[in-house]
Amino acid sequence: MPPTLRNLTDSFEAWAYRSGLQRQLEELQRRNLIESGSPLGPKAPNSTERFLRLTEAGRLHALLGRDPEKQWARSWDGKWRLVMFDMPADRDAERKRLWYFLRQSHFGLLQRSVWITPDSLDDKRALLKSTTPNAKMVTLLEANPCGGETTEDIVSAAWNFAEINKRYTDYLQLLHNRPQGNLTNTAAAQAFRKWANDERLAWAEAVTLDPLLPDQALPKDYAGKKAWQARLQAMTQAGKQIRSFKAPPSE
Repeated sequence: MPPTLRNLTDSFEAWAYRSGLQRQLEELQRRNLIESGSPLGPKAPNSTERFLRLTEAGRLHALLGRDPEKQWARSWDGKWRLVMFDMPADRDAERKRLWYFLRQSHFGLLQRSVWITPDSLDDKRALLKSTTPNAKMVTLLEANPCGGETTEDIVSAAWNFAEINKRYTDYLQLLHNRPQGNLTNTAAAQAFRKWANDERLAWAEAVTLDPLLPDQALPKDYAGKKAWQARLQAMTQAGKQIRSFKAPPSE
């Protein structure tokens, strides 16, 4: 817009209110996803300087509900939890709901209707068993391999790590193509915004497929940790670029 006195002197709050951003920020605060405060702390309650930052719940939400570092570092007793089911044709809808739940919970498909996870089923037992109480249809087991199968054998059979690694490799290439330098004009900012949106979608595509197994169960050629570290570094640099942007008054 052409520069006006209001454009040049308005506070962030006034601009955010006019643009509709304030309502979005208030909704995020209501959901406890962000918090605001003064960088000077409680000793300066009347300070006009404010900050906005993610809460822990907001950070987890931004990570699509799972913190990769915590997932990799979680303890594992070496046992596999199995969900086996065989439902008749007249329970097709029920079978599809169970299949969807297992897939969304990042279980691995070991065989036709045998799904596995390294995690306890204590918090999922009620959901799984509410599907049907019939043990012939749904059975939950804890098991150790006893036929010479290695952890790597089981993992490679249950999850498609070739596809997971491919998605992380594609993601690393996208990070490599991040626009460089300060954002000195609107065109540069728009190009950066497009890259940021592509980055978010590419990361979601990779991590959504990844079960984020405990360290002891990860394949030797697993690319997820490399991609995660590269993302942290890229986001640090991206933050500096975002802070560098100042649109010329004529824009």
